[in-house]
Amino acid sequence: MAGVFVYSDKNGIALELISCAKAAGKEVMVIVFSQEAVEEVKNSGADRVFVLQGDSQVPENYARAVADFLKAQSAELFLVGATARGRDLAARVAGYLDCAMASDVSAISFGDGTVTTERMIYGGAVTQKEVLKGLSVVTVAGGKYVPIQGTAEVETVAVTPDSRMQLVDRAPVEKQGVDLKEADRVVCIGMGIEKEDDMQMIRELAAVLNAEIGCTRGIAEEKHWLPAEQYIGISGAVIRPQLCLSIGISGQVQHTIGIRDSKVIVAVNNNDKAPIFKTSDYGIVGDLYEIVPLLIEELKK
Repeated sequence: MAGVFVYSDKNGIALELISCAKAAGKEVMVIVFSQEAVEEVKNSGADRVFVLQGDSQVPENYARAVADFLKAQSAELFLVGATARGRDLAARVAGYLDCAMASDVSAISFGDGTVTTERMIYGGAVTQKEVLKGLSVVTVAGGKYVPIQGTAEVETVAVTPDSRMQLVDRAPVEKQGVDLKEADRVVCIGMGIEKEDDMQMIRELAAVLNAEIGCTRGIAEEKHWLPAEQYIGISGAVIRPQLCLSIGISGQVQHTIGIRDSKVIVAVNNNDKAPIFKTSDYGIVGDLYEIVPLLIEELKK
């Protein structure tokens, strides 16, 4: 059964990867490890859903079983969500298969027996293109594709997982920020904001727009004005809202990678040579402390 096999421990990303492969005209099979996951992916437009059933609760323990399964199915590509757990499983599977692997790609296209991937390297300064031949493993971050719908057949396959690693306990991760990937509108701020008290002005603008607030890395990790979950960029969130309003952001590539899929980007910066204007659809050259209050006033009307 040649085709593209998809897995992600975050089912939302799995839905996007299915859409990516289907858009290329590929037959798509989804791999899951629980019946709960089946309910979330069975109407995703995939052709089939395979439940690899074993006695382990740790997905990484299924790496060899997945590798053997992909071989048996004559898979042409294993497409994995680029989460912490997904990267771990993908690397193990590629090792067992002794095949090519590309990590955290930003674009993927299919040829005759090949897969071409693109990814950012050197902090986003360079785009690297790789051509993979034969069965390969590729990890892709979420936020790049729009899920589709369609009913899939479900089949359960008994497998034997590696039992050397056991799950001892679970503890929830306390997240402070919002899920920017789901936001329809985002107001994104940068180091042009002078002091934390000025965040009230930004919150008022976001409220008028019914938007979420995102930021550059410096705001989250240096000034700690917003949670790390609200940092947008190459190592943060990648968003695709209808509107991204960029306030006081210079527009270095490490950040713009995270916003470039937005439908409309509007930038406000007092430097007419700021790189953000090359990425934006509309630009306002001016002092944000003058422009933002004017925007709020007009939007309230």
